Amino acid sequence: MSDDLPLGAEFPAASREQWLKLVEGALKGAPFDKLVARTYDDLAIEPLYPRAADATPVVGRAAGTAWTLMQRVDHPDPAAANAQALHDLENGARGLTLVLAGSVSANGFGLDAGADTLARVLDGVALNAGIAIDFNLSPPTRDAVRHFAALVQARKLAPSAVDMRASINPIGGLAASGTSPRPWPELATTFVAMVRELSNQGFAGPFAVADGRIIHNTGGSEAQELAFAIASAVDYLRALEAGGVPLEAARRMIYFRLSADADQLLTIAKFRALRKLWARIEEACGLAPKPAHVAAETAWRMLTRRDPYVNMLRTTIAVAAAGLGGADSITALPHTAPLGLPDAFARRAVRNTQLILLEESNLAKVGDPAAGSGALEDLTGKLGAAAWSLFQEIDAAGGAWAALERGLIQGKVAAVRAKRLQAVARRKDALTGTSDFPDLKETPPAVLDVAPVVAPKEGAAALMIEPLRRIRLAEPFERLRDASDRILAQTGARPKVFLANLGRLSDFTARATFARNFFEAGGIEAVTNDGFGSRDEMAAAFKASGARLACLCSSDKVYATDAVDAAKALAGAAHVCLAGRPRDLEPALKVAGVGTFIFAGCDVLEILGQAYDRLNRSR
Repeated sequence: MSDDLPLGAEFPAASREQWLKLVEGALKGAPFDKLVARTYDDLAIEPLYPRAADATPVVGRAAGTAWTLMQRVDHPDPAAANAQALHDLENGARGLTLVLAGSVSANGFGLDAGADTLARVLDGVALNAGIAIDFNLSPPTRDAVRHFAALVQARKLAPSAVDMRASINPIGGLAASGTSPRPWPELATTFVAMVRELSNQGFAGPFAVADGRIIHNTGGSEAQELAFAIASAVDYLRALEAGGVPLEAARRMIYFRLSADADQLLTIAKFRALRKLWARIEEACGLAPKPAHVAAETAWRMLTRRDPYVNMLRTTIAVAAAGLGGADSITALPHTAPLGLPDAFARRAVRNTQLILLEESNLAKVGDPAAGSGALEDLTGKLGAAAWSLFQEIDAAGGAWAALERGLIQGKVAAVRAKRLQAVARRKDALTGTSDFPDLKETPPAVLDVAPVVAPKEGAAALMIEPLRRIRLAEPFERLRDASDRILAQTGARPKVFLANLGRLSDFTARATFARNFFEAGGIEAVTNDGFGSRDEMAAAFKASGARLACLCSSDKVYATDAVDAAKALAGAAHVCLAGRPRDLEPALKVAGVGTFIFAGCDVLEILGQAYDRLNRSR
């Protein structure tokens, strides 16, 4: 039997030119660029790509090999952390990410670095049974790795049989904290000594991590994350070589960690591009490329405190993208992480997310499923080129450490972060459940009743720079929602906006829905209705609503005949808005009392902030 499926054989092949002709008709004179998206690195994403017929797979995780499902261990109580670790390992996890207090992703919790704590947390964990142990360290907690090595020795285990990744990362520590106890030449000596100490004990490594999460967490672009990771790895490679470690051995001592977020295409391309960039570095060192270990963690900046169940969807996309992009291990943040220390349900949900993608969806069966995809091959190449150019700039400045001291990296990241936050403010980058489709009556999920811990600190700093501080993109909207909650607690009611719906249902439904989502994204409850028979009826309904804000909602056709008179009828409002662009009516509407126009693409955060200011002034 033939494997051919001639279902489309009766139809002639379509050409790109034919497709473009159809597109031209659909656009009705609008430029084709309207269909071209652009990333924050200004890389073009076309609407349609041909197959990349000559592409070859990116060499990384072997085909059919599952990525390692890592589960966070971050409960400050060692006994509770041990119970979590054992439960996770018994229920599908293949590795533990030991999160130390004050580390990049500790989120206010985490383990202390004491030897007794580590022994208690790992009590009953068979360290030589193929269980991966990955540390998340901060500079003051780096001795946890030495305590782990001592624990392995105390248990009389062969270090070579223990899969430990030490996460030593002084460059990342400087970037995240903005301080260092010593300058790089001195710190590099300590770094090399620590790596060699672990290697000499027989651990296979890798030991030093080049951590791109720091750039992603602070709002940077994909190319910036890649460039920082590669530049950090090169600094470590040079330090190890200068410390007498042969390059062949030194490169095996380094691994990478990147963030994975809900932008599926960019995440897949980013993980693929990293391997190509590192292979280029290896070739420049005269080494035949070998796949480095690439770890993934789902992104902190994409998580929301409001409607956090949507975080489950974001995390699923992120895990899938990292896996398809070739990540060797994945740590997923539970959906309640922004609210506090996740409970057993949240931990189970995030663990099972990976298990389903591995065991039921079989996402790991193909080595590089993106190979040959026109879109992903193009984006991988463009992203790699942009990252390489930025890496060269960082390297010319003296490397990652020197570029941080000069503020080069911080300046570039700040520029992208500003653009990203502006896109969130205008809802160009939507945050479902927060900036879009909010639910003012949601019930927050449970988290553990555990107080945050005080992050440990080192002594006096010899160097201080501008730190790359973490953000979550939802925070500006969450602050408005928090203000609404405080008003609700104080007065028994949220701030309200009255939707003055004009005309028939078909006239106002679209813009009334838009206005409701707009205001409720900031915690201002929308009082809606089915329209009114007269202006007096509308004015009476507004007065009875208790709202001090009003928003006119209808079609442009109805606005042309009714909006001015309707605005005058709402003269008792503290402020009147109109949903839509005013066009030629703007002068007359302003005279009638309309002060703000809300529409797709306006600055939602600015308008909502002004609304709160007006409400405060009118009390």
